[in-house]
Amino acid sequence: MNLNFFLSSPLEQFRVLPLITFNFGGLDFSFTNETLILVLVFFISMVFFSSVVKQEDKTFFIIPSRWQSILELMYSAVLGLVNDNIKSEKGRFFFPLVFFLFLLVLSLNLIGLVPYSFTITSHLVVTFGLSMAIFIGINIVCVREHGIQFFSLFLPSGTALGLALLLVPIEVISYIFKPIALATRLFANMMAGHILLKVIVGFAYTLMGASGILFLFHYMPLIILIPLFGLELGVAIIQSFVFAILICIYLNDSINLH
Repeated sequence: MNLNFFLSSPLEQFRVLPLITFNFGGLDFSFTNETLILVLVFFISMVFFSSVVKQEDKTFFIIPSRWQSILELMYSAVLGLVNDNIKSEKGRFFFPLVFFLFLLVLSLNLIGLVPYSFTITSHLVVTFGLSMAIFIGINIVCVREHGIQFFSLFLPSGTALGLALLLVPIEVISYIFKPIALATRLFANMMAGHILLKVIVGFAYTLMGASGILFLFHYMPLIILIPLFGLELGVAIIQSFVFAILICIYLNDSINLH
C-alpha cells in the first residue's frame, strides 16, 4: 500500500489529476480522475438498471429482485417527497427530473466512499455548476408559468409600501443565495466527512509506525473509524434526499409563487 497516501495532506484526496493529457486549440481536454468516476457512475448505473428491467419489453419483473426492491423503495421515497413538497397537480411532471438528480447525487456520494476513489461532490465548482443549472431551469419554469408575476416572489401580497422597501432587497438577496446554499450544503458535508476519515486513517498509520506502547494505541482510531464510516454513509444518503427536497421546495415556489 502506498505510504504517501496515508502521510499526505487530508486535502490531497480532492486533487483533480490528469490521467491522459490532451490539449487542443489551447484548451485542456485531459481525461482526469474526475472524468473516470463520471464514466464509472454512468456504466454502473446502466448495468444496474439493465439488471432490474426485462430486456424484452423494458418492464419490471413481477417478482422483484433485491436490486429492484431497492430501486422501487427509492422511487417511492422520492415520489413522496415530490407529492409532499410540490402543492400542485403539475408536481408529478417534474418527478423524473427530481428522481434523476437524486440518483445522480446519491451515486456520486456513494462511489466517493470507495477507497482510492474520488468524491466529485466534494468540489464546490461541481456542486455549484449543478445547482446553477437547476436554478436557471426553475426560473425558466416560473417565467413560463406566470410571466411578469414572477416578480411577486420578491414582494409578498398585502405588504405595505414602506415595508416593501425593506423586504424586496432582502427577498432578492435570499433568492440569489438559493443556488449557493444548495451547492455549499452538499459540498461542505461531503468534504468535511472525507477529511475527518482521512485524518483518522493517517493518525492510525502514524501510530502503527511507532514503537512500544504507542503501537498498541493504533487500534483505537481504527475502531473509531468503523462507526464514522457508517456515519459518512448515512450522510451521503441523507444529503441526496436533502438535495432532492430543496429542489422540490424551489419548484413549489416557482409554480405556486407566494
